[in-house]
Amino acid sequence: MDLFGRCDAFHDDAESARDLGYPANPRMLQALGLYPYFLPIEESEGSEVVVGGKRMVMLGSNNYLGLTTDPRLREAARAAIDRYGTGCTGSRLMNGTLELHLELEARLARFLGTEAALVFTTGFQANLGVIGGLLRRGDLVVADRSVHASAIDAIRLAREAHGIEARFFRHGNLAHLESILRAHPPEQGKLVVVDGVFSMEGDLADLPGIVRLCRTFGARLLVDDAHGLGVLGQGRGTAAHLGCGPGVDLVVGTFSKALASIGGFVAGPRAVVHWIQHFARPFVFSASLPPASVATVQAALDVIEAEPERVARVNRVAASMRERLTAMGLDVGRSETPVVPVVVGDQFRCVQAWKDLCRDGVYVNVALPPAVPPARSLLRTSYMATLTDEQLERVAKAFQALADRVRRRGPDRPRERAGTAVPVGEEPGHGRD
Repeated sequence: MDLFGRCDAFHDDAESARDLGYPANPRMLQALGLYPYFLPIEESEGSEVVVGGKRMVMLGSNNYLGLTTDPRLREAARAAIDRYGTGCTGSRLMNGTLELHLELEARLARFLGTEAALVFTTGFQANLGVIGGLLRRGDLVVADRSVHASAIDAIRLAREAHGIEARFFRHGNLAHLESILRAHPPEQGKLVVVDGVFSMEGDLADLPGIVRLCRTFGARLLVDDAHGLGVLGQGRGTAAHLGCGPGVDLVVGTFSKALASIGGFVAGPRAVVHWIQHFARPFVFSASLPPASVATVQAALDVIEAEPERVARVNRVAASMRERLTAMGLDVGRSETPVVPVVVGDQFRCVQAWKDLCRDGVYVNVALPPAVPPARSLLRTSYMATLTDEQLERVAKAFQALADRVRRRGPDRPRERAGTAVPVGEEPGHGRD
């Protein structure tokens, strides 16, 4: 097939689209008005947006503390542009290190209680750089099968570039993790990789249990806490929330969620961070984070430390909505965080439910295979500290109407395409937000 031929097939043939990893033909969904992706937002006020001329309550953002429109963050970004300009036009290695970068790295290390931190240009690059930069031939990496796509890609690249051994354990199954670690020799370098908060269903890694296993079998632990930072543990993340911060060796995170900016980081022992600084190719060969983005993160950390009520508020809102959605008979999985899934199951019914909520003025995200396992398509809702009680009542009313329609329709019958499940222990193929 011509290289571009598969692109035509992806659009024109549903079976070919599925073979390429997509469950439904995008062109078909577009024709039916059920395509839930790449919607242009015309206006944004944080908790509300305008899409297609319609004002909607925003439940599809990771803006957990509602800081993207905060005047203090806007002013910090403007001041940084006035002082440094709009970009650094070079890598951190060469001409792209500003005083701002060093100040933020020191601030992050203090905030998380680590010796050092290193700022990357994106969160995706942080996982690529840390995992790829740290591991070498003969090392073992063991990851939860539901880790973020950036960690999966980092493991793939490290396997190809360095000849590492890679294994994936069943999501949240510590017995399976233990069996893998036990089967490998004590002298082998080992890295365990998990998310703190899993971004599709909002459940937490059992970090205390994972820490114990890592110490027993001589493994190091990397936690991607993109969705825990600023949200749990008084804003300091999942390990602080679960009381096991000293047992986590490396924390990777992003600024594009609660910290209302863009960029990523790793925090951990000084010598390890120094190593990563020199051997992480995505760090060495990428232009550095622009000054406005760096200053925005600093201002966001100021707000988190000065206004802990924001962190408390977003968790109260999420807990209340989980309780209300469950009372409606909707499946919210094992969420313990402001990420609250509504599991629909069938893919087509999931996008129909998304369309219904849009009509009722509620913006949510849709997760279909391969982003989620087969037969577990879901509506991904995420809550903000700045959502008002009136907005939450509008959301509850829209979901109650959805729940009523689901009950009238009756239970789903499985309609997923056979053969799409990934065998346990093999490499997961799904990517995530």
